[in-house]
Amino acid sequence: MDKVVKSEAEWRTQLSPEEFRVLREAGTERPFTGEYVDTKTEGVYSCRACGAELFRSDTKFESHCGWPSFFEPSESEAVRLIEDRSLGMVRTEVRCARCDSHLGHVFHGEGYPTPTDDRYCINSISLRLEPKG
Repeated sequence: MDKVVKSEAEWRTQLSPEEFRVLREAGTERPFTGEYVDTKTEGVYSCRACGAELFRSDTKFESHCGWPSFFEPSESEAVRLIEDRSLGMVRTEVRCARCDSHLGHVFHGEGYPTPTDDRYCINSISLRLEPKG
């Protein structure tokens, strides 16, 4: 997979201000406001910034946390995990492996009935859903 490298100025022209805030500045959209929180549409979720496939609808589940949740990425190489010590806590940030855009965070061992016991808590604005055709 070819890496996508752009200057911050190029990202600013490509993304809306809110997309830029979340994807490039590691912001978070408000809970229960994103377009994919309750979506049940079958398809593929790609990175809104570069189009790389990240998640599939068959791994999406109801976590009732306010953001779309998935129990695993499409491929393990699709995302990059980074320790995040911001906001006075230790979390694991999820980034797109292709363009290094912020997607959200992953949490493990919360007791959700999923095959991996992981919850990839992803901002809707970081994703674009391509419905199954």
